[in-house]
Amino acid sequence: MKLRVKSLEKLIRETPPPGQGLRRCLGPVHLVLLGIGGIVGAGIFAMVGTAAAGDALRPGAGPALVVSFALTGLACALTALCYAEFASLVPISGSAYTYAYTTLGELVAWIIGWDLILEYAVGNVAVAVSWSGYFCELLNGLGLEFPRYLATDLRTALHTPAIMAAAPRVLGVPLIFNLPAVGIVTAITVVLTVGIKESAWFNALMVGLKLVVLALFVVTGLFYVKPENWHPFAPNGWSGIQAGAAVVFFAFIGFDAVSTTAEECRNPARDLPIGILGSLAICTVIYVVVAAVLTGMIPWNQLNTEQPLSVAMRVVHQPVLAGIVAFGSVVAHTAVLLVFQLGQPRILLSMSRDGLLPSVLARTHPRFHTPHVATILTGVFVAVAAAIASLDEMADLCNIGTLSAFLIVSLRVIVLRVREPDRPRPFKTPWVPALPILGVAACLYLMFGLPASAWYRFGYWLVIGLAFYAAYGFWHSRVRG
Repeated sequence: MKLRVKSLEKLIRETPPPGQGLRRCLGPVHLVLLGIGGIVGAGIFAMVGTAAAGDALRPGAGPALVVSFALTGLACALTALCYAEFASLVPISGSAYTYAYTTLGELVAWIIGWDLILEYAVGNVAVAVSWSGYFCELLNGLGLEFPRYLATDLRTALHTPAIMAAAPRVLGVPLIFNLPAVGIVTAITVVLTVGIKESAWFNALMVGLKLVVLALFVVTGLFYVKPENWHPFAPNGWSGIQAGAAVVFFAFIGFDAVSTTAEECRNPARDLPIGILGSLAICTVIYVVVAAVLTGMIPWNQLNTEQPLSVAMRVVHQPVLAGIVAFGSVVAHTAVLLVFQLGQPRILLSMSRDGLLPSVLARTHPRFHTPHVATILTGVFVAVAAAIASLDEMADLCNIGTLSAFLIVSLRVIVLRVREPDRPRPFKTPWVPALPILGVAACLYLMFGLPASAWYRFGYWLVIGLAFYAAYGFWHSRVRG
């Protein structure tokens, strides 16, 4: 079978002209803030505890969590440089999916598009679940108790007799679902449907708030750091550091979402690399500093909680600051939800334009100029899944899907440099092929740090995706023949 590859020229030709489709209104500051909005969230406010202390599936990094963050940040930087080259070269919505279509062909592009659903939609399920936990923590700090049967995942409820006993029943079936998670996803979906510029300014406000809260945590926490808590520095050796790096990778997901806004940038060739690399660099520094302070405040083996920063403040008898941190986490999670919910519909839009998904997903609202059908569909999927899912399952599945996409982005830079070496590139990844090869190796290293259950679920996901492509996408593709 002939490899179905879509040329860059054809991709650009098929992009709707100005005034039609999506609205170009974002500049470099918007993009950096969108990147920070997408990165700083559940990873640093929730997953950092599991990464430090470990759990039944993996060893903890301990105070060496700072090394885990640095390694993951470096791995993401290698991929971010590759993303920046493609984003400046192909200023079209679709991110890694679109880049794959131009180099490795339609089948690989479909696999990447399918994997990106794990990053954005499934990742947002994890973020929504974590948001719910911090929201309930914030209410508890205000003296309000939210019913547990309306703020829990199904697995936890089935193993907690008290929740099952308290839940009301409808036709004999206990009413158990995560109401706060459903509510926030619904609200974000409405905001994103109204417009990209409004969404960007809303995100900027939330980014400012969460950075202030993290700064307050660091400054206050420095007074309670005990150097003895940093010993032993790496209690589980390199295996703990690797496992921690694989967990906190979830904290870095989001910088690539900037590339999905390519058709909404005023100057994508210049601004997209700034947004991708700038947001990643800022967040890596923030993460290392927060991790150092957190592991210095309380022993690493006491951090296995879904609200580690708030718990740390309570341990040092700062209940007011614990409540402020909980508020900051709610804001941070909301920003991540917004950025991820922004990215997924634009992936679906690109796949629909190519005929791999139904054409209805490519529709844009005549007044708001947003992909409203794809946005609403994504919102429904995430809300339903978040109503019953647990955080750890969704985070691991999101991590492995995203890492596979990052790996192929790095490979594509090498392929296109060989195939079209003379094509003008507004931004060039340095040291090709050495740097992209290091990016591939880093992604594989992090993938092998994930538990076996994540690999099993990933395999099932790929099989479902390939079956869908064989039944629909292959026959409806616009480059078929």
